[in-house]
Amino acid sequence: MSKQVDVVVAGGGGFIGGHLTADLLSQGLTVRCVDIKPQHEWHQVHAAAENVVADLSLLDSARDAVRGAREVYMLAADMGGMGFIENHKAACMMSVLTSTHMLKAAHEAGVERYFYSSSACVYAAGKQTDPNVTALKEEDAYPAQPEDGYGWEKLFSERMCRHFEEDYGFTCRVARYHNVYGPAGTWTGGREKAPAAVCRKIAEAVVSGDHRIEIWGDGLQTRSFMYIDDCLHGTQMIMKGASSVPVNLGSTELVTINRLVDIVEEIAGVRCERKYRLDAPQGVRGRNSDNALIRELYGWEPSIPLAEGLEKTYAWVYDQVKLARS
Repeated sequence: MSKQVDVVVAGGGGFIGGHLTADLLSQGLTVRCVDIKPQHEWHQVHAAAENVVADLSLLDSARDAVRGAREVYMLAADMGGMGFIENHKAACMMSVLTSTHMLKAAHEAGVERYFYSSSACVYAAGKQTDPNVTALKEEDAYPAQPEDGYGWEKLFSERMCRHFEEDYGFTCRVARYHNVYGPAGTWTGGREKAPAAVCRKIAEAVVSGDHRIEIWGDGLQTRSFMYIDDCLHGTQMIMKGASSVPVNLGSTELVTINRLVDIVEEIAGVRCERKYRLDAPQGVRGRNSDNALIRELYGWEPSIPLAEGLEKTYAWVYDQVKLARS
């Protein structure tokens, strides 16, 4: 690895990490992009970055990864959509090794700023039992009752960042991501999230001519979805900010899963027959982001409309479906 670098993106082979690396490079920064996956499995590979395959759950690898870095964006985790995190709780919890070792290594290396990507899965399940959910404020993470497995790991790692700042004066910034989506993400294989999964199902219906699709749950569960461009802006804004408290980073545009399907159907110009799988993983009944704190701290919030982001996402997923079938 090179001796000095402006930024390390841990999990840089992933969906958000690939987009973040591209954005940082466009600003003229030097970037070390690190991921456990072999490079042919990365979502994006940028020739201008220093691309490293390493297991960051190992402390020595984490130390190598952050050596000479000024800033670290810690996005690395074993995760996916609801189908993955509900059925791989142990694997999600094991991400705590990566979270712990990266934080320790970054502090030891004298990194100036450290960003940790947390999740809305830290929020108490008891506050998410109704599709007409009250938007979740940051304080709603306590008393703790997060998503089992994945949510517990995220909440624990948030606390580690807090205590490293309190005990060692190490500058840590934390954002709680709410359902990030966009092109160049996971769209098949079991780890994809709802927007990509719906785009794939509709694209497959269009390509095959079989206009029947499967929906997990009854379609009445609600979520908000944040387009990748808003995620990139908010992530870097929070990294540079003065506040160390975890901040929601998500859209407030609450929709049902049925409405999500409606929008993609409108984009694709097709109507599909829907089969509802009530026994499939579907998570909490309702989740939305309260953005009062991010507006107060930064005078900004994610604002790209869902229909606009889905149009770009569907176009990309449709191309992947066509390519896969050919």
